Amino acid sequence: MWAAFVVVALVSCVLVLRRPDRLSDLHIYYGALSDLHSGRPLYEYAADNGGPFTYPPFAALALGPITAVSEGVLQGIWLVATCAAVVAIAGAVGVALTTRQSRRPLVVAVAATVLMLSAPVQSNLRFGQVSIFIVLMALLDGMGAVPPRPRGVLVGVAAAIKLTPLLFVVYFLVTGRYRDAGRAVATFVACAGLAALVLPGESWTYWGEAVRQTSRIGNLASLGNQSVHGMLLRVGVDESALPLLWAALVALICAAALLRARHLTSGGRPGHAAVLVGCATIAASPVSWTHHQVWPVLAAMLLIGASGVTQRAAGAALLIAMVVSLGAVLSPVSMRPGVQFLFENARAVGVCLLCLVGFGGVAVAAARTNRRPAGRGWLRVGVTAAVAVAFFAVQPLPAGADPTFKAYALDDVANPRYFFVCRGPVECAAYGTDAPVTFGTRAEKTKVRVNGVVSPQVARLEYYSAPGGAPRVIPLLDAYPGTRTFSFRSANMAQGRLLAYASDGQPIASYDDELAAALRTTTW
Repeated sequence: MWAAFVVVALVSCVLVLRRPDRLSDLHIYYGALSDLHSGRPLYEYAADNGGPFTYPPFAALALGPITAVSEGVLQGIWLVATCAAVVAIAGAVGVALTTRQSRRPLVVAVAATVLMLSAPVQSNLRFGQVSIFIVLMALLDGMGAVPPRPRGVLVGVAAAIKLTPLLFVVYFLVTGRYRDAGRAVATFVACAGLAALVLPGESWTYWGEAVRQTSRIGNLASLGNQSVHGMLLRVGVDESALPLLWAALVALICAAALLRARHLTSGGRPGHAAVLVGCATIAASPVSWTHHQVWPVLAAMLLIGASGVTQRAAGAALLIAMVVSLGAVLSPVSMRPGVQFLFENARAVGVCLLCLVGFGGVAVAAARTNRRPAGRGWLRVGVTAAVAVAFFAVQPLPAGADPTFKAYALDDVANPRYFFVCRGPVECAAYGTDAPVTFGTRAEKTKVRVNGVVSPQVARLEYYSAPGGAPRVIPLLDAYPGTRTFSFRSANMAQGRLLAYASDGQPIASYDDELAAALRTTTW
């Protein structure tokens, strides 16, 4: 198994190094810190791909030594360190999975190999991310794997680099680890204070401005953000209701996870408790990219190692979701928007369910399935899964940042499936004379197509598939003399909004109710 891990790690590292965009986040760290050492502002740096430095200023101090070597050498060191962190995390999980010393080396090797194959670890390797080290520090500290005196320090340092591990401070409090909580808070404050002394300008910029600018992090409605916040954006929750609903769901999820973590700790399972709290940080954070999602992989392995058919089946399903991108793989067979939504948000849904159930904390009966015939247990699992899929199948959920979206180019104009409202210069000129944008819709089983014509006053056309997300720019095509047309597709138009802008950048027309109304009158 260790040989398998080494092979997977080597192949993964080689594939990463062969990519033209290899370790792009590490490139951002390196470039931002090089600028900082040259006297340029840390939070004004932008890489070639537009990526800024988004972490607190203490992260710049912690990562400062990386500029002591060339970027090429740093890439090799970082990949090796990432693989070593995977082994260390697997070792901690092995302690939680088995108490038998004779079996632990095999368990750790299997856990390390599974981790290396998972999408979150592959994402850490590909981007050169610091997330894997944050998980390692919080896991070791959370499960009490460090000596008693410094416990809490690793969580404080991790939170000073990325804020999400602060939830472990609350975990320390609810489990009676008051000194650990105090040390974590003191370490966090000390790290932030040190950064303020060394980098006063950057600290003022970050804590006063950059920390609130979520747009710096990326499009939060995209499928990569598998947090509750990202899922709500893709659902299409109204902007005015989004903050309150998000806060309520986060409070519920974190409270359930923390209460169950306290019970797990008192029951002698601190590893399970720490992983559960880590999963709560994934659900609660406004943004949880793939490289953040190491915690659910650990949870899946702990579930598979549990007793009971239901927990093992749930662990297998969660592990599959963490290894395979279900939204991309299964989108061709998802015939309903609700099912597609389930596939696209499988990781977020799985993490939320894990936090609410808490390794069997709510579904107590699931822990007793080992006392009953295995066939009955698997039957219950199958029925439950079928009911869940059927429920989502009837939901009119919009798939906001979905992989089915596509805007068509000039070469596609000849295809009547994409351009269907008018054909030829005379017909299209007559079609688009009454409004800034005139369009028609056509619904298919897995997507909706929009095709139309714009008037001369329209300079730009944008489509929003869900509130809060970045707009999709729709190309305006000079298909015929004096006429510009457009065409695009999306999974659902229930929350769609089409905006037309004049040449001065001011919006001149908005179509949202019209899209929904047109969709209701369109046949399959």
